[in-house]
Amino acid sequence: MSLQSMGSETGFPHILKSWRQKRRLSQLDLALSAGVSQRHVSYLESGRARPSRSMILQLSETLEVPLRERNDWLTAAGFAPAFKARPLEDPQMGQIMGAVKMMLTNHEPFPAVAIDRAWNIRMTNAPFDMMLAMLGEDVWARVGGTQRNLMRVMFHPEGIRPLVANWDAIAVLLWHRAEREADALGGEEMKAVLAELSRYQDEQLLYPAEDAALLPVLPLEIVKDGMKISLFTVIATFGTAQDVTADELRIESFFPADADTELLFRSAAGV
Repeated sequence: MSLQSMGSETGFPHILKSWRQKRRLSQLDLALSAGVSQRHVSYLESGRARPSRSMILQLSETLEVPLRERNDWLTAAGFAPAFKARPLEDPQMGQIMGAVKMMLTNHEPFPAVAIDRAWNIRMTNAPFDMMLAMLGEDVWARVGGTQRNLMRVMFHPEGIRPLVANWDAIAVLLWHRAEREADALGGEEMKAVLAELSRYQDEQLLYPAEDAALLPVLPLEIVKDGMKISLFTVIATFGTAQDVTADELRIESFFPADADTELLFRSAAGV
């Protein structure tokens, strides 16, 4: 690999500097956290020094770079990727699949869903499917896209926005959460989804919601045919993932925010 390619925007020096700045660290901060000299970090960012494979993994771990992007770091520096991206159906993902299914099932009678970092739905439980059917069985056809995507179903004009009673408050928080995740996780897929949906959004999405801080957790309030559903979410991730697919999975569990919503889901499940 030439010094010219190393110094390009796809080269390792540029990638390292971009992620360091993304994490708001100085070269000295990174050096101290990673246990290397500031001079070496400076040489790596300027292209005056070439990184070893172990140094790339050490720095990317320190900067909490997602596994998919760690592979990009290695490739940019001329090394083979270190982390596999197995499909969920792969036999070696059996324990992961088992854990996800257990979490989704154990959360019943309330909705839960497994999504990737672009908020594409990978697995659901029965209450989640029931809830989406209540909101319109043709919703996925209406919002389009090649995959079932939670951002698209929320923010596409043919999605569930007309049913969200507290849209002005919740939309700001959801949109900015997606932006933060895309930036923090290097999520180019999510950035593409946001770019697609941005043309449908009001300017108010650029500003904080006035009443967002009044409650401990702001629920999503949906009203359909006189029935109100009020839910908040808790997100779980795999803490020691060594596979790209597992690293990017998020389990989003929906909890009732009021007694009526709890009764609705319990009654639907016969419990």
